[in-house]
Parts: sequence; structure tokens; C-alpha cells
Amino acid sequence: MTELTSGSSSVRRSLLTRCVKRVIDLLVAVALIIVTAPILFLAALCTVVTSGLPVLYRQQRVGLHERPFTLYKMRTMRSSTGSEIELLTDADRLTRTGRLIRRLSIDELPQLWNVLRGDMSLVGPRPLLDLHLPLYTTEQRRRHLVRPGLTGLAQVAGRREMPFSQRFALDVRYVDTWTLWLDITLLFRTLVQVMKGSGAIKDEDISKVDDIGLTTVVKSRGE
Repeated sequence: MTELTSGSSSVRRSLLTRCVKRVIDLLVAVALIIVTAPILFLAALCTVVTSGLPVLYRQQRVGLHERPFTLYKMRTMRSSTGSEIELLTDADRLTRTGRLIRRLSIDELPQLWNVLRGDMSLVGPRPLLDLHLPLYTTEQRRRHLVRPGLTGLAQVAGRREMPFSQRFALDVRYVDTWTLWLDITLLFRTLVQVMKGSGAIKDEDISKVDDIGLTTVVKSRGE
């Protein structure tokens, strides 16, 4: 009886902590949307002037319990329509305005809407494309036991120069060790990185960090 009561208390504490995390997500997301609204407006205006519409880029990603959702980002590259454009690499398609927007991580700000919707959290494993799913091990799939986040352990520990398998290991570590204090720490470290403009390596050569076979899957799908 004692063990059952103790277990129930642990569950209640866990649920309460997760509710607090969700409340923090909502409050911080609303505050950030208000504070960054002028920045988003200016970035959107520059995008329209330099490369036209649309301003936002939408893409299907995998979220909590492997459910798909639409992720929002600011568009930073030229459209891929047209034979000449399609032959360009992502680095070549990146506009001058888009390069600055990415360097300052402004392109990630529309994901605050995903946080408000409940698709994402401020902190958690980064949401990835569905083409990753067949490549996960059973252990790696545990990264989907929590909501994906704007930032996470992998993002502050090494970001895009880190092999995929190491990123996934850090994602699972986050799932197993999550606390509100860990979230606060990761948010602070992310803020420091953004202010320094460090770590956000955008022109990534996936083949250099792909140790799970993603490049082969992408080529087989013609993407």
C-alpha cells in the first residue's frame, strides 16, 4: 500500500512538473512573440523586397509520439522551382538577407507559433523529417516521448557539426534526465550562443555528419 501511494505521488509530481513546463512554454512564447514582433516584421519586409513571397517556409516534421505536424520558419532561400535553381546547392540558394536572418536565428522565431499550438516546446529534441524514422533504432525512437523543441542538448553541445547518432543519443539523454532546471539552463546557453552568433552552422554538408544512412534515403526518394 505504501509503495502504491508513493508511486502515485511520483506520478502526480511528474504530471505537475509537466504542466508547469507547458505553462512556462506558453508564457515565454507569448512574451517572445510580442518582443520580437518588430524584428519579425522587418525581416519579413526584407525577405519580400529581396526575394518576394512567401515569407514563411512550411515543412512536415515528426513530433510527440511520432505524430506529424507543420513546422514554420522564415524563408531564407530562393525558390527551388525552375531547372536552373534546382541545380543549385542550398548554400547557393541562400539569399544575402537569408544568411543574416539565419546567423541571428531569426528564421526560427515563427516556431513560437508551434509552441503556442502545442506542437513543440521551448526545449526538447529538434523535430526532424519523416524520412529519418526508418533509420532510428528502438532506443533512438525514444526521442519522440517528449515534445520537440526550439533548442536542446544537441544544439548547445555541438549543433550541426555533430554526427547524427551523437545528436540522437543526446536527445534520448534529455528524455531520461529532463528537469525544469535543465530546461532553464539550456535556454540560457542557447541565448548566449545566439548573442555570440556562434554554433549556428547553416551550410551543412550532411554527408560529413551522416552516420545513419540519411543521405542514401534522401537520394532514393529523389529529394
